[in-house]
Amino acid sequence: MTTNTGSEGLELRRFGSGVVIVVAGCGLGLVALLVTARHGVTEWPFAATMGALVAIGEMVQFKVDRSRNRAPIATSAALGYAMLRGSDVAVAPDVAQIVAVVWVATMAGILPRAISGLWWDLVVSSRRVISVACAAAVFAALVPNGFVWNLTWHRGVPLVFAMVLSVLSAGVMDALVGAGQATERYNRPFPAALRDELAVMGRIGMAMGLGGVLLAAGASLIGLWAVPLVVVPLLLTQFAFRRFASAQRTYRTTVRSMARSTEIAGFSSPGQNARTASLAVAIGNDLGLTPARMEALEYAALLSGVGQLALADPSPGGASLLRSREERQQAAEIGASIIERSGVLDHVAEIVRHSNDPYRQGRASNPDIPVESGIVNVALAYEQLVGEGSGQTPGKAMENVGLGIGAEYDPVVVESLRRVVGRGFRF
Repeated sequence: MTTNTGSEGLELRRFGSGVVIVVAGCGLGLVALLVTARHGVTEWPFAATMGALVAIGEMVQFKVDRSRNRAPIATSAALGYAMLRGSDVAVAPDVAQIVAVVWVATMAGILPRAISGLWWDLVVSSRRVISVACAAAVFAALVPNGFVWNLTWHRGVPLVFAMVLSVLSAGVMDALVGAGQATERYNRPFPAALRDELAVMGRIGMAMGLGGVLLAAGASLIGLWAVPLVVVPLLLTQFAFRRFASAQRTYRTTVRSMARSTEIAGFSSPGQNARTASLAVAIGNDLGLTPARMEALEYAALLSGVGQLALADPSPGGASLLRSREERQQAAEIGASIIERSGVLDHVAEIVRHSNDPYRQGRASNPDIPVESGIVNVALAYEQLVGEGSGQTPGKAMENVGLGIGAEYDPVVVESLRRVVGRGFRF
């Protein structure tokens, strides 16, 4: 199994929450499978078709961001199967059968990826099983087993309400589990992690939930003929997600190539930009920055030394702190101008522009300066004190950084750095 390490080496350590999620998902699936085997499977054609869609969706899963994988077809098919109620469904599946079919199909979809060596994540797949089980339980509680939609509005309205509520419950359950996992994995404050998960649910999760509602409504009325009609927009959704993921990878490749240029030219030590970015991301997680701001912070930390290429001579060992204040601010301004020419990273350029501003003359008197600039400033200073070849211990480096609190460095950022280092952060 290829584990998901988040931000390509930026994760501080591995935790056990994933094991709990996998055990919960697999345990739920096994119990549901035993119950279903005892009572028998109802409506085999629907179970087989929806199960096949879930398995196919798992096989073509992909990472749309750096934190988790996505399987829109599998998610929509599983939710659709959980909400079958209609004239074409003689006996609606119970909760146990729904969970059993989704779990077996999920495992069947993961198996080919594991055999072929493709990336997969059992934790995220288990999260989908748990959230679908929640949706099925809510839907079963709201809609009687013998309920059939007869195309009248007085039955259609409560059915749609129950479907929407079920999808929302699945999203909230997944957000709660994901927030707990992010809190443990990246040391993010739980409220900030939950905010981010709910934001993702609103942007991406609801699109998959709507696909599940359409699939359930169509299959309940016209049977399995509805499946190909609904699968087409799901495929378009998958294509859009993949395009977005491709664009994100292109941005990251470009930024990392620009960052390596300072190392090649000798203006920074090997790996210095990556180490600074890893610490900046850890501080950003501790402060609960949003994913968009976290991405800008990481890019800014990687590119913080680009402006040094315009200076006459490299700093010894890439130690830019040995340069004068004027030289460092000049390099930051030049670096920001270079980044702005990309046309898509203006927010990153603004962070880099103020990354060498002293706190007392900068953010303390001008709140418009982003806190990310202060994070990059502190992360770079700490890296140059304890990084490769510097020789200082983390305790000594923290002491030196602490001397600049309130004058050179943002007190909030320094306190965050103290917490990050105290939790055992190492380059």
